[in-house]
Amino acid sequence: MSQVQETKIVTADATALGVFGLSLITFVASTQKLGWTTGSVYLMPWALFLGSFAQIWAAAVDFKRNSYFGAIVLGAFGLFWIAVMMHWAIANGWFGEVPANADAKQFGYACLGYMVFCVFVTVAAFEANKVFGAIMVLILVLLGSLGLQLLGIEPEIFGQSAAWAEFLISMLGFYGSGAIFLNTFFGRQILPLGKPMGWVKKAA
Repeated sequence: MSQVQETKIVTADATALGVFGLSLITFVASTQKLGWTTGSVYLMPWALFLGSFAQIWAAAVDFKRNSYFGAIVLGAFGLFWIAVMMHWAIANGWFGEVPANADAKQFGYACLGYMVFCVFVTVAAFEANKVFGAIMVLILVLLGSLGLQLLGIEPEIFGQSAAWAEFLISMLGFYGSGAIFLNTFFGRQILPLGKPMGWVKKAA
């Protein structure tokens, strides 16, 4: 009688890396919105490698681990930052002269589209932990404000709203990634992330 031998491949949790990638790019990008730095040329490497590659790689790991929330959310935002980086690259003339009919309002509508998606993600985020939930609320503010600013609606007000929301996302994200790293490394809670809200019960 032949024996069947099963091999289990254990993959480490990459969530801390993905959240760190989000935190770093939002921190750097917020400095430009707040007027602490200028231009977007040197934002692009951080958008490409931390905002996009780190999150997409973490999403790929989460797909293998059957971690649905992390796989979809990190993957979606990793792709978002690739698109943002390409937008900046085009605006900075990396692909030649910017066409006269280029319309930045399309980026604004993309932000509003992502905001709609994030409404659903926010519901799930609060059922993961309160830090993720708070980050998603701030992301809703960021995307909504940035979208309205790019559409020319009260650009000064919504520009500042987007800037501070992005900065706060980075601060909460740094805490979240650090907490996930330490809690996972030590196998117990070192820094709290907040218990799920319990608004929506998962199926058994």
